[in-house]
Amino acid sequence: MSRLFVRHASARALAAIAMTALPLTLACGDNPPPKTPEAPKPAPSASATTPRLPPQAPESPTASAVRISPEITTACGISDPDAYFAFDSSHVRPDDARVLGSLVTCFTTGPLKGRTMKLVGHADPRGSSDYNMTLGQSRADSVAGYLNGKGMDKGKTESTTRGAMDATGSDEPSWARDRRVDIMLAQ
Repeated sequence: MSRLFVRHASARALAAIAMTALPLTLACGDNPPPKTPEAPKPAPSASATTPRLPPQAPESPTASAVRISPEITTACGISDPDAYFAFDSSHVRPDDARVLGSLVTCFTTGPLKGRTMKLVGHADPRGSSDYNMTLGQSRADSVAGYLNGKGMDKGKTESTTRGAMDATGSDEPSWARDRRVDIMLAQ
């Protein structure tokens, strides 16, 4: 009797396995299901910025990137790709000098005449808090000094620092983005 029970149980188990495997076997036939078309990937927008940063940061304590706020780029007619670039006061590239010159013109005789520019220096998180605050201030002062030397009224530039308070980097490429000066309209 026990052999009969085992044989019956084995037959039931094989039947259950066959019923479970049948749909899988049919689904894996020679004809694969038709592929659903992938949604087309969106093309990069025209407003996507392509920063003009050099492959390697200059070896200068004030070297950083400059990021110009959209409010200023719109008023001054500066393109998005030109709104973010490397800056080292000891070696300003011609394209960057052109953008900085456009800022001076915009704030001295253009649409933002009479307005005040705020420059906020930032640092990556690798130094002490005091060091990063000083370094951020030095970066902002360096950009302000360049602009003042090109004709921007010193009374119309405010430079300040946030040090590493806004830093998000965790490796060299992201630390490089943390080392910047933001240019915006003062309130």
